[in-house]
Amino acid sequence: MAQLHKLGFEAEINCNADKFFGMFSHGVTQLPKFLPNIVKSVEVIEGVATSIGSSRLVKYVIGSRSRPAKARLTAFDKEKKSVGYNVVDGEVMNYYEVLTVKLDVVGGAGNGSLVKWSLEFEKVNNDVPSPTAYTQIGHQVAEFSNLLNTMHTTIIKKF
Repeated sequence: MAQLHKLGFEAEINCNADKFFGMFSHGVTQLPKFLPNIVKSVEVIEGVATSIGSSRLVKYVIGSRSRPAKARLTAFDKEKKSVGYNVVDGEVMNYYEVLTVKLDVVGGAGNGSLVKWSLEFEKVNNDVPSPTAYTQIGHQVAEFSNLLNTMHTTIIKKF
């Protein structure tokens, strides 16, 4: 029987929780503007960005290559600032039978927030490494949000 594995991390960021969560919910197609070195494009291809079951095609960068993946929204809670996706297609699925990504954003004092990223995955075989490159993307997003906080404050208000 296959085994489900988990990876995750938390990061404190200098960005308002509502604004940061807005980037990954209503503003998901705008991510390339905020994170051009990480996210090349996001296109909602089925449904509405925040509707359960909707799908998006995401082109993201790992290493020096842009890679596409199709992800389906499996959880969305605006009040709890929580969103979850199942990756259902793309090169990454050559290595993982299951890959689920979850983001939780918790408001902190002032303009700061705590961001919790988690991955659940099932490898196609034991020779496949854990998807640590995807947690590194989360770390990069947290770092960029700190660097671009002023820009986010201006732009995210549109969402």
